[in-house]
Amino acid sequence: MAFYSLYYSYNPNQKERYNTMEKYNGYTNYPTWNVIRWIDNKEGSYNYWHDAAREAEDASDLARRLQEEHEEDAPDLGASIFSDMLGFAMGLVNWYEIAEMLIEDVKEG
Repeated sequence: MAFYSLYYSYNPNQKERYNTMEKYNGYTNYPTWNVIRWIDNKEGSYNYWHDAAREAEDASDLARRLQEEHEEDAPDLGASIFSDMLGFAMGLVNWYEIAEMLIEDVKEG
């Protein structure tokens, strides 16, 4: 199992460090991009969240739902460095950005 630093991941091929607290692949940061990637790459999740985007009153409503449901689904890791790191990473997710993207996707679709 590979573990990656929350702040930096090292790419030996490019000999560069990427600060995951800055923009990542066009999104707010790595945690935000990662949540979007998981939503988009799992058919059930994709369909569920696109349906939720159609039902949402606005992006703020959908963002709250995204955050609440992802927090409810988080595993109980007990008191540990891993639970602290997971909590920190989840706290960096820009739920509003994800909600806006989902709403835009259903408008275009």
